[in-house]
This record gives sequence, structure tokens and C-alpha cells, in this order.
Amino acid sequence: MPLYEFLCSDCGQEFEELVFKAAETVNCPGCSSANARKLISACKFKTGGPVVQGSPSANAITTRGSGCGGCAGGNCSSC
Repeated sequence: MPLYEFLCSDCGQEFEELVFKAAETVNCPGCSSANARKLISACKFKTGGPVVQGSPSANAITTRGSGCGGCAGGNCSSC
């Protein structure tokens, strides 16, 4: 769901709002003004890269199995 950050031009309050349509009017939760502008939000995500042993990503990979034909669970020394 698209969650956006806004700044109210009337009272200066920053807030987040779910917006489904680009033309949807967003009202400030503090003063109810419709004079709010969308802010540029920083986003952070990671894709790829090495898998660190003991991390949730490593655990998810080893519990699902692997492409190794030598074992069924992905926990053998050859995987």
C-alpha cells in the first residue's frame, strides 16, 4: 500500500497517510487543513549481496533446502 509523508502548510505538522489515488485530497490530522504537500521520503532496502551466517536470511535459505544434490536439507558440508 502506498504510504506517503506529508507536511501541513498551515500548522507545520508532518504526518503519514495511505493514498490510493494520485488526485486524492489529504487532510492534516492536526488542523484538518487540506493544504498539505507530499514530502520526498527516504527509502532503504537491500537486494543481493553476501549471506551472513546466523542471519535471518541465512536461516531462511538453509531451512528451505538447496540446489545441492548431496543432501535434502541444505545443512551438509558440501552445500
